[in-house]
Amino acid sequence: MNRLSQAVVMLLFGGAIVKATLTDIFLRYVKEGLRPFLIAAGALLIAAAVMTIWYELRPGSRPDAGEHEHDGHGHDGHEHDGHGHGSHEPRVGWLLILPVLGLLLVTPPALGSYSAGQAGSVAVAPADDANYPPLPAGDPVPIGLLDYATRAIFDDGKTLTGRTVQLTGFVAPGPDGEPMLARMVLNCCAADGRPIKVGLAGDTSVNAPADTWVQVVGVYSDRVGKDPVNQADVAYLAVQSWQQISEPKQPYE
Repeated sequence: MNRLSQAVVMLLFGGAIVKATLTDIFLRYVKEGLRPFLIAAGALLIAAAVMTIWYELRPGSRPDAGEHEHDGHGHDGHEHDGHGHGSHEPRVGWLLILPVLGLLLVTPPALGSYSAGQAGSVAVAPADDANYPPLPAGDPVPIGLLDYATRAIFDDGKTLTGRTVQLTGFVAPGPDGEPMLARMVLNCCAADGRPIKVGLAGDTSVNAPADTWVQVVGVYSDRVGKDPVNQADVAYLAVQSWQQISEPKQPYE
């Protein structure tokens, strides 16, 4: 792969990054706050590629085919092997175009129930000052799974008692085949994603297959279970109603 070919691959790669960032596909890979950095990185790759292509194609940038540089021993400036053939650059460099095609042509699914089943639930931690602010006014109040689990386990549900909450996540198999509500939590990108799981209690059961996205409305339950993968505490929600929804634009917490 010569320099011109490398520049073309770099141009495609930069364009794929910008396209994924502007169309929200990047949310399958990283957190939303990284959007400006990805746009800047893609733009720099495109600019570097364009400048390289211009330099390679400008008049006078390459010697004529008939001209050869000779050293003092009568040899030209091209390298030859023992059979008189010019050396070739490895074609394996063209494999770099595969991830580019992946970004351009394939929209991968977000991490789901399989990933949640292979990893233990996030071990929730208490607030630094052990003081949880009251929930916003209105019922049901939308709340993240991680926030609900933290309040339920470390605040004993004090800020949840008497309130109706709405949780959004996907269905994941739980212990003994019981369905659980789960969502992946990212520190940076999908590679470090860990699930937060909330058990579903109450008289209303969520009858939906794994990986189905649902909105669940319910109230605090004092039941606490254990994740069989890492023995982390798992909070429970007493379900009052639920409905199937489409996957949200931002699938991770």
